[in-house]
Amino acid sequence: MKEQKKGILLGFIAYIFWGIIPIYWKLMPTVDPLDILCYRIIWSFLFMIVYILFTKKWSLFLIEVKAVVKDKKKLFAIICAAMLISINWFTFIYTVSQGHVTQASLGYYMNPLVNVLLATLILKEKLSRSGMIACGLALTGVLLLTVQTGEIPFAPLVMAITFSFYGLIKKGVTVSSYTGLTIETFVILPIALVYLLFFSRQGFMNYETSTNLLLMGAGVVTAIPLLLFAEAAKQISYIILGFIQYVGPTLMLISAIFLYHEPYSAEQFIAFGFIWVAIAVFTYGNIYTYRKEKQFIK
Repeated sequence: MKEQKKGILLGFIAYIFWGIIPIYWKLMPTVDPLDILCYRIIWSFLFMIVYILFTKKWSLFLIEVKAVVKDKKKLFAIICAAMLISINWFTFIYTVSQGHVTQASLGYYMNPLVNVLLATLILKEKLSRSGMIACGLALTGVLLLTVQTGEIPFAPLVMAITFSFYGLIKKGVTVSSYTGLTIETFVILPIALVYLLFFSRQGFMNYETSTNLLLMGAGVVTAIPLLLFAEAAKQISYIILGFIQYVGPTLMLISAIFLYHEPYSAEQFIAFGFIWVAIAVFTYGNIYTYRKEKQFIK
């Protein structure tokens, strides 16, 4: 029980981090979104190296790296994961920088439902009745948003799909969270450095001191919630984690409406309502299945 409480606390902290991270990117309005992405990759990699050294996991890290390099399929999977998370990060940063935090929150509300679809289509897992209803409701919500705005919500869809595929790949690659994140950032690191040194209009770290410090901190705000989440996932059930994961997009939506005063019409509320009901149906279905399996085991 003590471990579960610790896991719940770590999970909440991780998702609170993710929920308020748009505020962090908003603190750098003079920095191009692509530049922010590149700095995020560079400083995340450096932070992870410091973390591995500080926690005395260097020898274990090297063992895992050697195993990944020898296994070509695993290496290819991590390279694909690195590309997907980079696309996800850029889409998120760009969406927030353009003043669409509401859209960013929608992407992460949709994410668990996209996970269900991928599990059904790719892993050939059977889609439950509640899962089918939830996906239908979520699709209705997305269609309503499309009709209201006159365009498909590409940014939320890209965020949800890339993060779901990223999670799917990570599920099949057996490496520790710190090794996985370090290798992923290392894969994109050369591209990020080349872009900042030779193609960025602003140049490398050529900002005010406060902005440079915020860019350096991008590595910290990226790595810490991922490490906390990985630890939480070991100590609590998927059902509990499923509840907690909605803390992030809910905080994003609250900040979008009350902090940044983004327009939020009744029509949008109805569309989001379908997605919220979908989440409720999906969560209830998971809890019901979990309890049923627990009774069966007893």
